[in-house]
Amino acid sequence: MIRTQIRLSRREHTAAKREAARLGISLAELLRSSLRTMLPADETKPWMRYAGMVESGDSRSSQNIDDVVYGQKG
Repeated sequence: MIRTQIRLSRREHTAAKREAARLGISLAELLRSSLRTMLPADETKPWMRYAGMVESGDSRSSQNIDDVVYGQKG
């Protein structure tokens, strides 16, 4: 990773810290993930723009991904 420095207003910093805490992530990760949503997707992998955007709340969702994506089997 490359270290960089930015300037935020007090209001922006407070709001960003609060949101990072709410999400349980660091301020740096909040800023990186926010930046990734603004950058153009890799044209060779357009689906990657959506990777990690859906949260099921189920810690075992990777084991039953079809149910998560397509709904519970009736």
